[in-house]
Amino acid sequence: MKPHMFIIRGLPGSGKSTLAKTMCANKTYDHIEADHFFCNPETGEYKFDSSKLQKAHEWCQKKCLTMLAMGKNVVVSNTFTCIWELSPYIEMGFPYNVIECKGNFKNVHNVPNCTIKKMHERWEPYIPQ
Repeated sequence: MKPHMFIIRGLPGSGKSTLAKTMCANKTYDHIEADHFFCNPETGEYKFDSSKLQKAHEWCQKKCLTMLAMGKNVVVSNTFTCIWELSPYIEMGFPYNVIECKGNFKNVHNVPNCTIKKMHERWEPYIPQ
């Protein structure tokens, strides 16, 4: 049986990471997101660098594919504001479900409200094929 992937999308502060951590609590799924790229593996300190965002997403995609290829179930959580951003994951060829988080919590990475507003303006709804 092929491993399964949950793709969680939503604006900053919508509950993506919290949901992913909850889904992975029983160790049936492994959690990956582009934000993990910006965490120091020794200290856990998060230090975002917008100039490395594309590299972070490439890292996330590669890590996700590696985990799936090893037979692990994966929960990947990123904003995915535009549908094309989901494509690299969908095209991996593994069974998947897309979950949209719509909560309104304090975002843990202090993303400015003006940035969240721009993300909201370009948001595209996901319609399953």
